[in-house]
Amino acid sequence: MLFSAVRRGDEKAFDTLFLRYYPVLCAYAARFVEPEDGEETVQDVMVWFWENREMQVFDVSLKSYLFKAVKNRCLTLISRNELKQRAVNSLHASMQSIYEDPDFYVVEELARHIEEALAALPDSYREAFEMNRFRHKTYAEIAAVLGVSPKTVDYRIQQALKLLRIRLKEYLPAILFLLP
Repeated sequence: MLFSAVRRGDEKAFDTLFLRYYPVLCAYAARFVEPEDGEETVQDVMVWFWENREMQVFDVSLKSYLFKAVKNRCLTLISRNELKQRAVNSLHASMQSIYEDPDFYVVEELARHIEEALAALPDSYREAFEMNRFRHKTYAEIAAVLGVSPKTVDYRIQQALKLLRIRLKEYLPAILFLLP
């Protein structure tokens, strides 16, 4: 019996089994999935069958078992693909609404102008400002890092704010409008 020989690890018997069932299993899988996916599914089933040959016990014939295994793998593949497609559709819908929102472009432009305004600040002002606003460091922590007094840090941040207000004055209404 072919299955008994495969179960003992006879590679020639497995090759015979593979050649006997592969084309018909691929044709069967193509009823459920694309032919390329069907071939891959059949190969996966056959590899799994070989790797687990010693543990195989059937209530049905080997042929029925292989057909059922291919069908189940195809259904799993279909299920996974449907789940992926739902996720892609959901992501696309949420991203589409973001890009259709006119505020998205205003925010994008505003962010670019803020970055430019920050880059234009003197280094000592920008460094103190970014440490305070973006890294949430206290004046004392900044002073310790920069080797200056907390009063100097306060002065630098105040000057940075003053320069940013001047440079971004035309965008202040947009900033206030966009804040929740």
